[in-house]
Amino acid sequence: MQPLVLIPARGGSKGVPHKNIKVLAGKPLLGHTIMEAQKVFKYEQIVVSTDSPEIKSVAENFGIKVPFLRPTNLAKDTSGSYGVIMHCIGFFEKKGYHADVLVLLQPTSPFRKANHIRECLELYTPNLDMVVSVKETKANPYFNLFEENNKGYLEKSKKADYERRQDAPKVWEYNGAIYLINVDSLKKGNFSSFKKIKKYVMGEIPSFDIDTQLDWEIAKQIAENNIK
Repeated sequence: MQPLVLIPARGGSKGVPHKNIKVLAGKPLLGHTIMEAQKVFKYEQIVVSTDSPEIKSVAENFGIKVPFLRPTNLAKDTSGSYGVIMHCIGFFEKKGYHADVLVLLQPTSPFRKANHIRECLELYTPNLDMVVSVKETKANPYFNLFEENNKGYLEKSKKADYERRQDAPKVWEYNGAIYLINVDSLKKGNFSSFKKIKKYVMGEIPSFDIDTQLDWEIAKQIAENNIK
């Protein structure tokens, strides 16, 4: 396996201003992900993709190379992750490094640890499109998710008759913490075209993702009280 570990850290953040370099439990949010990645991968395999000179400086203080600043067109609120990923892969291929698996670690998952990354790597094989970290969702389409029909009435998203959520089939949601993506699959199309996807299940705290100010306050409580 020849991995390229991408930590995307855009400068603009509306939900939590300067989120990626905001201090959580004594270090910048970005630092939590960098330090766990360093426990698993070699220095030269890890890259932070950012449009921000300030974030670049923070990453370099943790011993991570930031060989480019992300183009403006890939640093907008509307910019998708696919373009960011392909830009990074293309940059390293021009330098002679041809990765076969892209490891995407988002800095908004500060409680994802090195052991989670290692366990996820154990599930990956070259015949897969992706291994992705998930958590069991509390909103279940067989039980408490509804869609509006053409008469304006709510109907269950999945036709079923379960009185307890525990009896309904388990449903999983991506938690945003770890993506192991086959580079050949990426070159053939976007994530929506993937057919061979395996899950890696994580608990509620390791799955915690910071998107809003409320999320940030909760993350502080988790970190300060060492909640597992």
